[in-house]
Amino acid sequence: MTEPIVDAAPALDFDLKSLPKVSLHDHLDGGLRPATIIELAEAVGHTLPSTDPTALGEWFRESADSGSLVRYLETFDHTVAVMQTKEGLVRVAKEFVEDLADDGVVYGEVRWAPEQHLQNGLTLDEVVEAVQEGLEAGVEAVAETGREIQVGQLITAMRHADRGQEIAELAVRHRDKGAVGFDIAGAEDGFLPSRFRDAFTYLAENNFPATVHAGEAAGLDSIQSALVDGRALRLGHGVRIAEDIMVEFDEDDADDEDSDNIGLVTLGNLSSWIRDRGIALEICPSSNLQTGAIAAFGEGIESHPLDMLYQLGFNVTINTDNRLMSGVTLTDEFELLVETFDYDLDDLLELTLNAAEASFLPLEEKEALVEYINGAYGDLG
Repeated sequence: MTEPIVDAAPALDFDLKSLPKVSLHDHLDGGLRPATIIELAEAVGHTLPSTDPTALGEWFRESADSGSLVRYLETFDHTVAVMQTKEGLVRVAKEFVEDLADDGVVYGEVRWAPEQHLQNGLTLDEVVEAVQEGLEAGVEAVAETGREIQVGQLITAMRHADRGQEIAELAVRHRDKGAVGFDIAGAEDGFLPSRFRDAFTYLAENNFPATVHAGEAAGLDSIQSALVDGRALRLGHGVRIAEDIMVEFDEDDADDEDSDNIGLVTLGNLSSWIRDRGIALEICPSSNLQTGAIAAFGEGIESHPLDMLYQLGFNVTINTDNRLMSGVTLTDEFELLVETFDYDLDDLLELTLNAAEASFLPLEEKEALVEYINGAYGDLG
């Protein structure tokens, strides 16, 4: 395993922001611009902690940086509140795409829960159509600047609610109109994917792919249920699969900070299954630290098991989760990996290709995306 480098970043001879990126785990209601929240809140009469964009952005980051997933999720009360009208949804979705493109993202899957946006009388289909309108407007705006980006919707059901079947049917209904996959999100602990077993069966019967939040706020049972009951092709976060991996250090090397020996590694049946079948892990480094998802492994980002998983051959992808709450971009997350684990251009390419190949794109489009990414990185070499 690569030794963590936490004191200084290596000199880079390439621009991280310009690298083509693939974003698989990024929540629509977690990526609003603070200024937009303020304007939309005023229009709908919603009270915010601050009406200054800078101060509001800081409030979101401080509230999210608590080590508690419950408190982290509370920040969404304000973003969801301003996404209850067609106009609000269209604007937020458009700006979301523009911000992804500004970060170098060339393909993004945007996840969000339509059931949370019905307070002003819109129907499930109407909110999906509004978001799609905004996404397409964002793609067009990016194209006008001479760049390209492709996006798709991951229609999400809230795991503590009882609308799984209804949302699954909604996703399938919009499969040729922007929806590319299904997800469940929200409070993970105590709400196993098995709650939505029938909905996942419906999706499978309709050949519609699913990624499932698992292995973030709950452990191996949640991951197992995501695979068995959810038929997950990817795991949202999935970081706690590291709990099914045992590492035994040689006594002579255990206290040697300069040793590259990671000892004897033993994978359990569940972790072996995930690794050997290439089930993608949608890891979100900064978010995982903020929500306490990696608390069992250590206190700092250098303790994040993503490097161990990557070195062991797991299908690791890197994502932002919620750019507003975590105060990060995908460029920032890449830079964090370079600084912490001494990753180089080849590592970033592999992680990006992992994401491209794990996307829910049709094969031909996936191959074209992989070719584009390889070409862009090749030009840097």
